[in-house]
Amino acid sequence: MFAPPPVIETKVYADINAQHGITDHPSEWAGLLFGRPDTQSFLEGPAFDLDGNLWLVDLARGRLFRISPNGEVVAAAEYEGEPNGLVFHKDGYGLIADHYHGIMHLDPVSGKVTPYCVRHGNERFQGTNDLTFASNGDLYFTDQGISDLIDPSGRVFCLRADGQLDLICPKLPSPNGLVLNAEETVLFVGLTRDNSVWRMRLKDRGTPADQVGRFVRMSGGTGPDGMAADEAGNILVCHVGFGAIWVFGPAGEPLYRINSCKGPAITNCAYGGPDNRTLYITESASGCVLTAEMPVPGRMLFSHM
Repeated sequence: MFAPPPVIETKVYADINAQHGITDHPSEWAGLLFGRPDTQSFLEGPAFDLDGNLWLVDLARGRLFRISPNGEVVAAAEYEGEPNGLVFHKDGYGLIADHYHGIMHLDPVSGKVTPYCVRHGNERFQGTNDLTFASNGDLYFTDQGISDLIDPSGRVFCLRADGQLDLICPKLPSPNGLVLNAEETVLFVGLTRDNSVWRMRLKDRGTPADQVGRFVRMSGGTGPDGMAADEAGNILVCHVGFGAIWVFGPAGEPLYRINSCKGPAITNCAYGGPDNRTLYITESASGCVLTAEMPVPGRMLFSHM
């Protein structure tokens, strides 16, 4: 008889809407996507800077929040854009996957946001979504746009540390979160509208993708969103619409799940805390950041290597 995977529970770490929710002017993005222009915020892209501050992006309102190690929440940046993902470089600056503009540069001291990589040749991106660094500084990111099963036009790119931009994989149905395996020979990509995670084997220098196939098939909810990895090689998949994060072993077996104590819109997660065992999770329906204490530490990221 099949035994369901064990469950890890979460708790509320910060309520962004309670402190910084906006209702006095409409969000064009939320109005078009959800039909709810009065959406207070849509949290995504949790990432830690070099000083241990947790940053979040607000896709609905073009804002970035910074949460200090003692829990103080500050609205640290605001610009005309649709920030969807965020990572920090080991030199201290941030890079934002902006659905409207492309890849943007964040100065965490001034809060200034400027263009970084907004074209592939003379073509603008369809709608960048999430991003992750390799250990050599190469930046992998998804260009989701409005691709889906009927229109599989999404893409994965790699912006090399030397500035070269490579198309890793085209013709994808809604590529969203992504994470590398520990050896950086495989790139895992969450395909939201396919409700699955695909595995892309990387050749020399990480390009192009080869032997692309499905790693896991999911069910229910909307589909996979943000992703992370731990030191044991397990892959964490935020299942937006399901209210959970699934933890899969290196071979794809479901090990356990992390339940939302708030709403169903679990969009992304990042490891932090003094021993890197605390998982910080964005739950966008409530505008809250949740935490879960994990049995295995998260994998060390490029920004902190």
